[in-house]
Amino acid sequence: MKTEEYAAMYAVEDTHWWYTGMRRLAAALLRPRLRARIGKLDILDAGCGTGGNSAFLQQYGRVWGIDAVSDALQFARRRPGLSLAQASVDRLPFLDGSFDLVISNDVLCHLFVSDDQKAVAEFARVLRPGGVLYLQLPAFDRLRSHHDAAVFTKHRYTRDELRQLLAAGGFERGRVTYANALLFPLAAAWRAVHKLGSPEEAERSDVRPVQPLVNSVMRTILSLEAPILWRRTLPFGLSVIGVAQKADGTTTGAPAQTTPVPAPVTR
Repeated sequence: MKTEEYAAMYAVEDTHWWYTGMRRLAAALLRPRLRARIGKLDILDAGCGTGGNSAFLQQYGRVWGIDAVSDALQFARRRPGLSLAQASVDRLPFLDGSFDLVISNDVLCHLFVSDDQKAVAEFARVLRPGGVLYLQLPAFDRLRSHHDAAVFTKHRYTRDELRQLLAAGGFERGRVTYANALLFPLAAAWRAVHKLGSPEEAERSDVRPVQPLVNSVMRTILSLEAPILWRRTLPFGLSVIGVAQKADGTTTGAPAQTTPVPAPVTR
């Protein structure tokens, strides 16, 4: 993404309905698997962007964030308590079995991630046996719009494609569901209208401030899915989410690297 897109993300991601609502869905999906260990986990935010999700994840334990783009990390470094490093998701600078939880939100779909299977294998490699992967991606290529062009989305995934990625990475006990379903009709109509927008529109994503009342209503609607996802999967949505565990005793992916887990960034 362009630097101005990271600035726009940093400005709104603590309050924007999409970010805050999706974090509530993540909590609903993760808590049943992590209940006994919450607050004690070693966590990797793989593709942390400007650090909003990393800050949210601190309630679960110690958080390390990586991103391939230095502009994103400049914003993430403004957030206290995070350990950060510049790295790619398909070549993680961590030893085997370093983390209890790896979370990656809307990263493997990016134009500059050349091999999503290699990235998932890396996630498996740095997870401890029984560790959890939370993988969120945009859904359905037919929903492509100016927003995808602005944030360099290469591909939007289906549930079957995400299942195949997790299986190829050696993950088991997986659950894959669509999310952001209640707003799907409205968002699909919006994206259809903006699919062939002006060149100026294509330069800009949908990440921008929202009028407070609209923001509150949209966040409430999206958050209504959290108790549903606690027990059920959704048949469609704007995003597709996979939550799975690394098999006990399984070694997957590239050979161990020698770089230790980085120390917290000095401010």
